[in-house]
Amino acid sequence: MKKYYEAYDERYKTIHEKGYGWFSDERTPIVEETAAKYVPSKSVPVLEIGCGEGRDAIPLLRLGYDVTATDVSAEAIEYCKNRYPEYAEYFRTLDCLGGTDPKRYGFIYSVAVVHMLLTDEDRAGFYRFIKEHLSPGGAALICSMGDGTSEKSTDAADAFTTFERDHPSGKIKVAGTSLRTVSFENFEKEITENGLTTVEKGMTNGAPDFPFLMYAVVR
Repeated sequence: MKKYYEAYDERYKTIHEKGYGWFSDERTPIVEETAAKYVPSKSVPVLEIGCGEGRDAIPLLRLGYDVTATDVSAEAIEYCKNRYPEYAEYFRTLDCLGGTDPKRYGFIYSVAVVHMLLTDEDRAGFYRFIKEHLSPGGAALICSMGDGTSEKSTDAADAFTTFERDHPSGKIKVAGTSLRTVSFENFEKEITENGLTTVEKGMTNGAPDFPFLMYAVVR
């Protein structure tokens, strides 16, 4: 049985069957900016948790970074491999809450993933995975949807229920997925409680897909 946070796999299947992508191709600027600052050499292993349709992995791969781009959605990974065959070997499925990875990475980044995790246990598992897979001296960039103040959460039972959503192609019924936004104060608290230290923080954006993003660079 699929876990609630795997509902995006169904959303991707629905939109891909219609010949569209769910997200835009607009990269999240802070990813490249942070990589340039914290990755001393492009040979340093980089891990993306939640690559989706490749919006941020592809620009880094084209710049020569050694990126392993992962997602819990097999549909998303297959989409990336088919769309970018020259980089197919760099994409693979991974559930950071239930899977394992023998490698450690000098830089880990994750854009708009932690806000999909609803329970404290799952969110702690996300941070724990990052802590356990960072190389000594490595850094991670975590971006979470939210305005820094408001907090809300959807019901896990609704994750696979279809809802009508706006898409550039028109109205479409897709899986509702999941969303939990926290305040910046609680975002930082989660990071600290799970053994990571914040070295940079602030607000940024990944427009047009994520206009409001909280971010933290952690070690």
